[in-house]
Amino acid sequence: MFVVLWMFEAKAGAEEDGDWAQLFRRSGGGAYLDSQLARDIEIARRFVTIDRWASRAAFDAFKAAAKPEYDALDARCRQLTRSERLIGHFET
Repeated sequence: MFVVLWMFEAKAGAEEDGDWAQLFRRSGGGAYLDSQLARDIEIARRFVTIDRWASRAAFDAFKAAAKPEYDALDARCRQLTRSERLIGHFET
């Protein structure tokens, strides 16, 4: 399994947005497994997302195939966050 972790701080009023998971689900073929959103208990509006994929190859293939949609959603979501940081890519 391949895991992508992001940490971000949402702007006020922009805490809930499931558009990434909706886009990922379009990957088909069992490539995308699921996403989890964890809210920081000490810092308001700070979150970690955990996106699980069948493999690194599946994730890379999805990003290449959905590049226009991925880039457009990424640009839109930048307007909803105060900060965003890729924590890393992991295998389990």
